[in-house]
Amino acid sequence: MNWNDARVFLAMTRQQTLRGAARELNVDQATVSRRIAAMEQALGSTLFLRTSSGFQLTGVGETVLEAAERMETAAFELVRRAQGRDKALSGEVRVTTTDSLAVDFVIPAMARVHARYPDVRVNLNSSSDVLNLARREADIAIRTRKPDNPDLVVRRLASWPMGLFASAGYLDVHGTPEPGTGFLGHDLVMYEPHLAEGRGVTLVDESAASGRIVTAVNSSVMVRNAIAAGLGMGELPLYIGERDGLVRVWPTRARSHPYEVWMVTHGDLRHTAKIRVVIEAVLMAFEGVASCDS
Repeated sequence: MNWNDARVFLAMTRQQTLRGAARELNVDQATVSRRIAAMEQALGSTLFLRTSSGFQLTGVGETVLEAAERMETAAFELVRRAQGRDKALSGEVRVTTTDSLAVDFVIPAMARVHARYPDVRVNLNSSSDVLNLARREADIAIRTRKPDNPDLVVRRLASWPMGLFASAGYLDVHGTPEPGTGFLGHDLVMYEPHLAEGRGVTLVDESAASGRIVTAVNSSVMVRNAIAAGLGMGELPLYIGERDGLVRVWPTRARSHPYEVWMVTHGDLRHTAKIRVVIEAVLMAFEGVASCDS
């Protein structure tokens, strides 16, 4: 199996449909089908079972998957090492982050890069998906969780306390909640992924069992906007809540775990010129609002 065949095989393994694999590879479905059939004929084995839920690997397919993933790792390492020696200040740099950090920090950093290096193009992904740097889905990730992959270079950009915030209009109508009441009689804005974890609902480590969750959103920008619109109270990093002009409720209370921001890149790429200038611009964007630790 050559690398081109391995790419088709891996796309089918991950997408499990002809349409999904074709979209990932930017080819038509007939090409994917033909390539899979040719691989199975060349190997003399069936790699996939065609089921109502999609293409499922056979036992032979599982064995081939291990070899194909090793090929993928080697191919990406080759590209990373070659790009790591690239001194050109031009070309694409792929950055992934949250929408809120993109608005407040990454886009201003992009503007700084563009003003000085107009041939460097930043491709920004602000979806909730965690992209894989090892597979070159992104060159730089700005995340709120620290990864533990030893091949990645990690730098902390910020560590903000988390406070409870509301709009002035909300507090005028509903007043300030009493500690220990579980937010009885109050409306709450929650970050949906925290609800999905199945743990007890809390805000700044206070049980929210008696509060009314009026909206649950999967985006930090939407949390900010829902609180600002007066829908209810919610948790935000202090820096962001104060920046948005919101009122901090219970000013002496903060969540036990701070809101941390980490910048991550692959060790083979961090010295590439175009990636280096983006990293430096991001660091500059965070200066003055957070302690930056190596």
